[in-house]
Amino acid sequence: MAELEGLEFGKSDFVLLDEVTMEQFMENLKLRFEKGRIYTFIGEVVVSVNPYRQMDIYGKDTIDAYRGRELYENPPHLYAVSDAAYKAMKRRAKDTCIVISGESGAGKTEASKYIMQYIAAITNPGQRAEVESVKNVLLKSNCVLEAFGNAKTNRNDNSSRFGKYMDINFNFNGDPTGGHINNYLLEKSRVVHQQEGERNFHSFYQLLRGGSEEMLNSFHLENDPAAYVYTREGAESTVSTTNNDRSSHKAVMSALEVIGFSKEEISSIYHILASILLLGNMQFESDGESVQIVGLEAVNHISELTGTDPDSVTKSLLYRTVATGGGEVIEKGHSEEEACFGRDAFAKALYERLFGWIVGRINSVIEVKNYNPVLHGKNTVIGVLDIYGFEIFDNNSFEQFCINYCNEKLQQLFIELILQQEQGEYEREGITWQHIDYFNNQIIVDLVEQPHKGIISILDEACLTVGKVTDTVCLDSMDTKLAQHPHYTSRKLSPTDKTMDFQKHFRIRHYAGDVTYSVEGFLDKNKDLLFQDFKRLMYNSSNSVLKEMWPDGQLSITEVTKRPLTAATLFKNSIVALVDKLACKEPYYVRCIKPNEMKSPVLFDDARCQHQVAYLGLLENVMVRRAGFAYRQPYARFLQRYKMTCEYTWPNHLMSSDRDAVEAIVTQHGFQDDVAYGHTKLFVRTPRSLFTLEQERAALIPILVLFLQKVWRGALARMRCRRMRAIYAIMGCYKRYKVKAHFWEVERRFANVRTMADYGKSVEWPTPPAALSQFHNITVLLHRRWWARQIVKNIPPSDMLEVRAKVAALTALSGERKDWGVSRAWERDYLANVRDCPQTSSGFIRVSKELRNKNEYSQVLFSGFCRKVNRFNKSTDRGLLVTDKYVYKLEPKKQYKVLKRLPLDSFTGISVTSGVDQMVALHTSAQDDVLLCLQRGQLCPNQDRVGELVGSLVDHFTRVSLCMLILCHYQVFFLFCRPIQCAFKTFLQHLYFCVRNTLF
Repeated sequence: MAELEGLEFGKSDFVLLDEVTMEQFMENLKLRFEKGRIYTFIGEVVVSVNPYRQMDIYGKDTIDAYRGRELYENPPHLYAVSDAAYKAMKRRAKDTCIVISGESGAGKTEASKYIMQYIAAITNPGQRAEVESVKNVLLKSNCVLEAFGNAKTNRNDNSSRFGKYMDINFNFNGDPTGGHINNYLLEKSRVVHQQEGERNFHSFYQLLRGGSEEMLNSFHLENDPAAYVYTREGAESTVSTTNNDRSSHKAVMSALEVIGFSKEEISSIYHILASILLLGNMQFESDGESVQIVGLEAVNHISELTGTDPDSVTKSLLYRTVATGGGEVIEKGHSEEEACFGRDAFAKALYERLFGWIVGRINSVIEVKNYNPVLHGKNTVIGVLDIYGFEIFDNNSFEQFCINYCNEKLQQLFIELILQQEQGEYEREGITWQHIDYFNNQIIVDLVEQPHKGIISILDEACLTVGKVTDTVCLDSMDTKLAQHPHYTSRKLSPTDKTMDFQKHFRIRHYAGDVTYSVEGFLDKNKDLLFQDFKRLMYNSSNSVLKEMWPDGQLSITEVTKRPLTAATLFKNSIVALVDKLACKEPYYVRCIKPNEMKSPVLFDDARCQHQVAYLGLLENVMVRRAGFAYRQPYARFLQRYKMTCEYTWPNHLMSSDRDAVEAIVTQHGFQDDVAYGHTKLFVRTPRSLFTLEQERAALIPILVLFLQKVWRGALARMRCRRMRAIYAIMGCYKRYKVKAHFWEVERRFANVRTMADYGKSVEWPTPPAALSQFHNITVLLHRRWWARQIVKNIPPSDMLEVRAKVAALTALSGERKDWGVSRAWERDYLANVRDCPQTSSGFIRVSKELRNKNEYSQVLFSGFCRKVNRFNKSTDRGLLVTDKYVYKLEPKKQYKVLKRLPLDSFTGISVTSGVDQMVALHTSAQDDVLLCLQRGQLCPNQDRVGELVGSLVDHFTRVSLCMLILCHYQVFFLFCRPIQCAFKTFLQHLYFCVRNTLF
């Protein structure tokens, strides 16, 4: 926890300093940086020092440690302020924003990525696919925007050369549902020119170093940035940078696919990049009268990549089409200088339109569509601002002027929200307060944007003036109108200041320091003119993506259009809109500090850091925070949230005012010394008091929820009970009707089955209701048995044994054995048959009678000759006698002497083969199996007696084991012997009343 950090790491919150001085502030900041503690609080503001190295403080464990925690529970971290903004948005349904500020190279871009990663990690615990898709697009968009909007500068290897503000939309559950990205002032001049040691945008090097050979060949490119004018300055890089470009190219291609760009759109993006590179290598030559393009091969390549006509490309580069006042259209040839200027302007415009189209395409994917607050709940927003930091270069031009103006506006917002509004609120609420002085930079903002007097207005006036107006004339106008301004000077106004040149430089005293600007190129960059010929050329492209980027190209040359706003005015309007958007949200700040200019992880430049602390107003922020209150809330809103924590205010208080009720809550919890009562709001000094209230509220909510659930569930249960009673009454009546209808239908269909030829076998049974499914099955079984009885009763009693045996054999052998003797008569007792064995039948009959008298068996199941096979594979002729009690093995040659007698109930099974042989294996419980081969008989050598033996045994065992069941069935059959009109109806009526009594 933050307050438990050891003193060796310094103070984790600058508010805890013993004395609020610049010396102690810097000493604490340096100590924490040296100890690897790069984050420090100022209340809810996070001060971040760029470590210039990878740190293991952003993993899943760290995210879990900060999820749902209060600010002071853990050491300072970006995750802490991210979670605070998320909780404020979710708890109070209020829009929040996280403003990341600091100069170039201070780590703003990395901070914004970690904030996005944290928000993505703590949302959508249910892993809903549509929410995960939105999160993936939001995260992958960073990768794409960095590739096309960031570049290596002398101060930062991954410097944002555009401003980005992202709104993330959340539903009432706190899950991201979409977003919107605004981009500001892309530094498009970098496309055609970079300062020494810097690079063009990453996208060019990623294409040249990461693109496959096949891709580069199709684009007519080489795998060497030094071969192109626009990338030659940054071509000399280390191997690690080259490898990074290659891996980044793969990552960007993958991210474009994840976001939803089609293959055609991705191809168009890189076609445009290739066209820009080829444009940069295009050269012009003049013969004194006209200008020509050196080599037409480049023109053909650009024409192919942009889907345009080669002649139209050549014409746009060498001529300008102008409409006269009388409607006449003329073509004006360019000079060599004008052709180069037009080429570079075209390249810059191509890249700017491409970047804008990519951002718009991402927005079309992530924007919330068809959102209805009535159906989906309130849609809240967290904004994340990552915009270029304050810049001071050796040569500061129009871009640096706009960037520093933007930072002035953001600093003014910080002053208004943190210093000015907070102190003003204390005065309005009547809270005792000692005013703290601070520098208000509104005077600098007015210097730049004030109507008719500001620098932007002067630039616009110069751009609108008819005639040749140069940058020097514009500088003279600024010197005249701003001569008395304390924050503006030039060499003309300060002749002794030799750091500026006459007719070239002017200086603004910004809140972050003095910046000298070179006025050269200001007017051209502010006009941002691009010949209409290029716009029409791109609009008429066969490439649909390019055509979509240039909608203004559809105007003909004779159409008169309103003069477009200048670049500075457009930028000023967008920044004013951005500040207004941020001002209506609850802000959270990340103030980034750059520790040194060497990008060293160990060097801490005291003077450099102190300068940043001073112009960021951090010391004043500490003073205001230390003297002020961490939390303030209107009485009604505070009471609404925490009234359940006090017995006197729950569920509704009876006091004279909400303030008295709030005072009762504070008194009950013992926070009297930590709060102040304003006219309309309660002010809480430390976060601990608020956290204690939140903890008690969180503990009470489950109790209240359970109470509400109990009451509501009781109401639901009573309604459900009444509904179920009505349903059961209806179901009861309906079931009785269905049962009766089924019985009536069965009676109707089976009324005349006795007189039918097939005794009702062909009659289709009606589908029974579910309650009668078991009864239906029994009834069908009874009818089948009755039908079988009708068929069987016509069979003579003398043939019944044979029929039963064949039925049993059919059940056991059907599909297993091809021939089992079903087509012939079964005589069973073949040893006693005179025809089968005339010489020995008389002897067997005598022995059979003796065995019957001796062993008291009642029936011979099977007898016949067989061949006995022993365990030694020796076989002998034997006689087999199977009775209802014993199985005998007889010796035919010795007057049928009994060689072995086995009880019939000791046999556990019988096995036969599926072929035509007569092999049989009788299995016994003593595992003394008998293996024998039945003989076919003398008169009929093709007789198969295996089926007869199997059928006799199966029939016997079945009748013995099911004797009682068969008797019961025969009793039921007896009912069917009576007239069907009487007996069957009586039987069904009896069953109906039994079922009805059981069910109802």
